[in-house]
Amino acid sequence: MIKSSFDLEKGLLSKGYDFVIGIDEAGRGPLAGPVVACAAILKNYELRTCLVGRRVMNYDKKFDLVRDSKTLSEKQRESIFDFIQENFFVGIGMCGHETIDRMNILEASFLAMKKAVADLIRNKSKVESRKLKELEKIIILVDGNKKIPNFSMEQRTIVGGDKIVKSISAASIIAKITRDRIMREMHKKYPEYGFARHKGYGTKFHMEALKKNGLCKIHRKTFEPMKSLLKKR
Repeated sequence: MIKSSFDLEKGLLSKGYDFVIGIDEAGRGPLAGPVVACAAILKNYELRTCLVGRRVMNYDKKFDLVRDSKTLSEKQRESIFDFIQENFFVGIGMCGHETIDRMNILEASFLAMKKAVADLIRNKSKVESRKLKELEKIIILVDGNKKIPNFSMEQRTIVGGDKIVKSISAASIIAKITRDRIMREMHKKYPEYGFARHKGYGTKFHMEALKKNGLCKIHRKTFEPMKSLLKKR
């Protein structure tokens, strides 16, 4: 298994970057609910500049669990959530089903990422007097192969970044947990669809519930099979 590490952050900081932001999203594929993005920067100045591994003092082994969210169980993700919040500045951005239907899922994902970066900057400013300024050298590491369009900050795409870059791994876990919690709340409103079980993905249970009950308010109407179901009704 490829291990997530701080190697890329270390290399970029050594080249003069002041901040390296990891960003990832959760929820492109589901048939219902929002897409949620998270942006993350390592908080600890010593780790951020000395950097960043087992040789550094105060390295916590819990960092080993900060890896691709898909390799962690739900229990493991929940157990590491507070640790990530303690050790990373994080920002959350999301776009709901209506925005997804209006823009398409890719554009909504990019918008959620922009919102996440803006939220990260606000959250960091509340804790540190030093804000992210234009004069500082900042780079955003985006999971995947597509840069965020119409965005002024320097970016680098990292295919499989959630598997190999700690900041992106942290973002992937926070995005996943945040979205899962939202879908568990949606389950309380629409229990017949089983959102707590599948989080909106097109499982057999979900498809059968759609055939039986039709769409609920949070389904993405531009996704199949919703488009077909709407035509039949």
